[in-house]
Amino acid sequence: MPVVDISSSTPDFDSDPHSFYAALRAAGPVHQVRGVMPEEDPYWIVVGYEEARQALTHPDLLKDWRASGLYPDIEPSASNANMLESDPPHHTRLRRLVAREFTARRVEAMRPRVQQITDELLDAMAARPERSADLIESLAFPLPMTVICELLGVPDLDRERFRQWSNDIVAPRPEATNVDAHVQLSLFLAELIADKAKSPGDDLLSALIRTRDEDGDSLSPDELIGMAFLLLVAGHETTVNLISNGVRALLAHPGQLAALRADYDGLLGGAVEEMLRYDGPVQNATYRYAAKDVELGGVVIPAGSVVLASLSGAGRDPGRFAEPDVFDIRRAPGGHLAFGHGLHFCIGAPLARLEGRIAIRGLLERFPDLAVDPDGGPLEWLPGSLMHGASRLPLRW
Repeated sequence: MPVVDISSSTPDFDSDPHSFYAALRAAGPVHQVRGVMPEEDPYWIVVGYEEARQALTHPDLLKDWRASGLYPDIEPSASNANMLESDPPHHTRLRRLVAREFTARRVEAMRPRVQQITDELLDAMAARPERSADLIESLAFPLPMTVICELLGVPDLDRERFRQWSNDIVAPRPEATNVDAHVQLSLFLAELIADKAKSPGDDLLSALIRTRDEDGDSLSPDELIGMAFLLLVAGHETTVNLISNGVRALLAHPGQLAALRADYDGLLGGAVEEMLRYDGPVQNATYRYAAKDVELGGVVIPAGSVVLASLSGAGRDPGRFAEPDVFDIRRAPGGHLAFGHGLHFCIGAPLARLEGRIAIRGLLERFPDLAVDPDGGPLEWLPGSLMHGASRLPLRW
């Protein structure tokens, strides 16, 4: 199979990855590509819905890069000791310990506080005399950042510094290295966890330090750092882009926006699911590594290959979704892969949905004439093929 070189289309890819995935999908569900990601060697991308679903659960597509042998020169940091970068039985153990504390009851108990934070941020927006603001700076970033920090019990976080570390991990700048951000964040979290161990609170991180299962098993110091790392980064980055991509989609489809305004109670839940399918925050699941030759969609992926399951590609597959390029908040919800599938299904999905629903409804109710600010300048897009979203979204009302 020929390698598809996409390096020449990178700028267009950042703004509109869906067209790229559609062109690939029309030629087949599985391809070897080179260009968007910084690896020297080609990698495999799975853009068909059924094939991506299979890839997300395939026992021979592993998540632990340390076991792949592909990156012998990279020294793992404590932040790598997390569920997302592990396989059974280690993953099973970590997930069980975290699930004991990160419960639906704990998430639901956050609802009043999520509403309060949202209201306060919208109050600040409404007080702006220029009647315009960047949605990401004003709401989409500070809401999930505040929520996850309070949930974990991270006081006085230098959010600008953390935001840069987080951005360098999920959408690295050319001058930044992913490894440096991992190391810096690991050191910060090690100090935080040491403080929590001495002075625990009623937050999630303190609970994870205390938790024991029936056999007395608990998280090691490095595992605590890895878990805090994963929850902090994934707990806000995805929701930032869920909110901003969702609002951008609504403003680009005034008929859908009007329908939602007319029936929040009936349509809001389905609208958020459609936002996740149509233009979800995560383009591609993080790397998987073929431990053996793996066949997907009639294509044999050789052992030792890097594989990406395309969540965005799957979300627009016409074999699974009728008129997939149409944004329809009345579409029957469910079936999308925006939160993954199988063992690594996002443990924070209920929290992301809660925040997305409260933020989007609050924004639309507060500003009936919300619109994209024509004087806000062109949108700048997050680079790379992990996250999809704009780094700014200027709005006016």
